[in-house]
Amino acid sequence: MENKKRIAILGGGPSGLFMFKRLVNTGNTDLSITIFERKNKLGSGMPYSAEGANDEHITNVSGNEIPPLVTSLDNWVKSVSKDTLDKYHMDAARFNEYKVLPRLLFGQYLTAQFDLLQKQARETGITYAIRYNTTVTDILDQPEKGLVIVETGDGEQTEFDRVIICTGHNWPKTYEGKVSNYFDSPYPPAKLALKLNHPVAIKGSSLTAVDAIRTLARHNGTFDKDKGGKLFYKPFSDHPDFKLVMHTRNGMLPAVRFHLEDSHLSNDSFLSKDEIKAHIKANNGFLSLDYIFNRDFKLPIQAKEPEFYEKIKDMRLEEFVDAMMALREEVEPFQLLKAEYAEAEQSIKREKSVYWKEMLGVLSFSLNYPAKHLSAEDMQRLQQSLTPLISIVIAFIPQSSSEELLALHRAGVLELIPVGDESSIEPHENGGAIYHYTDEDKNEQSVHYQTYVDCVGQPHLAFEDLPFKNLIEGRTVTPAKLKFSSADEGLKAMNAGKPVSKDDHGDYYLKVSGITINDYFQVVDAYGAYNERIYMMAVPYIGGYNPDYSGLDFSEEASGIIIKRLMA
Repeated sequence: MENKKRIAILGGGPSGLFMFKRLVNTGNTDLSITIFERKNKLGSGMPYSAEGANDEHITNVSGNEIPPLVTSLDNWVKSVSKDTLDKYHMDAARFNEYKVLPRLLFGQYLTAQFDLLQKQARETGITYAIRYNTTVTDILDQPEKGLVIVETGDGEQTEFDRVIICTGHNWPKTYEGKVSNYFDSPYPPAKLALKLNHPVAIKGSSLTAVDAIRTLARHNGTFDKDKGGKLFYKPFSDHPDFKLVMHTRNGMLPAVRFHLEDSHLSNDSFLSKDEIKAHIKANNGFLSLDYIFNRDFKLPIQAKEPEFYEKIKDMRLEEFVDAMMALREEVEPFQLLKAEYAEAEQSIKREKSVYWKEMLGVLSFSLNYPAKHLSAEDMQRLQQSLTPLISIVIAFIPQSSSEELLALHRAGVLELIPVGDESSIEPHENGGAIYHYTDEDKNEQSVHYQTYVDCVGQPHLAFEDLPFKNLIEGRTVTPAKLKFSSADEGLKAMNAGKPVSKDDHGDYYLKVSGITINDYFQVVDAYGAYNERIYMMAVPYIGGYNPDYSGLDFSEEASGIIIKRLMA
């Protein structure tokens, strides 16, 4: 045991699963791996367990889009008991890798994969231990000894050579629990099993909002199909005033899942890591957003959809975003959802992608890793223009969710209100919240809802939100920031009240969310030195440098980058 490299994985959800898989696949018997898991089950994490899903919640990825694990989803479903499949109205014979499936069932699949990896580890002779029902409360770095100490809720301290933080989602509470019927997130969804006879305010229109809507709708009415097979919704007779009111900044619904040509959001025409490095070197140390937009978005489209390319080839990023947003704004959101549902159905039937939307997903994914090399100016452009479009277009809501939203809207139960960027929410002493916003006719509104659910999705958490206080106090970690390429622009942003600082050299920096990491997900200290012992893979704490939340694709890619450095 003395000579073994002791590795701790904090969190046994999907990210922990991919990291464990990478370690097991090395076949290196000089490793000793300990996984700390807050719950009594591995693999499912928050999204695919009761913490993040009920029976009615489905994945927005299908089997063919899941990075390879030990067994394919297709084969695993064939091994599941008939009782379990019946519970989810599934038939193993009719299931294929292009289908989405219930999130709780997918969680069982991930748990089964973790079991198989443990078996593989035992057969290979890799030492590992699982610490279930264990919360990690702090991490103490000891550079002089080359060690990291992991402290748990029971006060126990354990020494490791390397620690990989895979703690996943975190939904901080502000007013929930203090103000009745005020929810900071819809998770765990069991709390939304409410019988309500009044309008409910939903903030946002992301997949998180769709989760809340699916749950609330079922507790206040029923879905059924008419003779033509069309879904309809009927509120309970004693709930005539039940209503769901979505509030979105831009008045838009997310786009619908379609057939992806490249199910793993990778692309052969992508810029390679070496090309990106060379470009950064030649561009004063910055990655140019326009360069990435041209190379990883426009060029692949030129080959696949030349007509679409002709329309956009001379557009700057902002012009492209404005044009795409304008197309969505022209159509009433539920009409657009109906049209996109039809488009997606054709795409799936013909196995033909809606290519520009797919490439937008690819662009977002390709930008994720080198985003820390953008200038502060380009990061602001990304946040202001591209990110809002990406968040709508690549949310990819599944067909059945689209059908439910349309059925609720037809029943007069679901509506959407655009509230602009300046809206605010005020908790109400008698429960729920007051929504303050300016409507489309420029009239100021203040509406009290007896029930309010914040559904904007996983927030990018601030540096100060990191739960491991020793890392902050010891300055092992530092707030993420990006340098302005122009001092004038930096000064302008500072004068405009943006979170900008100036260093001793007269350079200006924009503070972004989360902590500083390098290209290998190693944390970086106050002196700019990376830490070879601590890796950060928990997306809520690296949102400033890794703006795209790509779920399992992220887990696979990040674990692949980490393992190379870890085993070097």
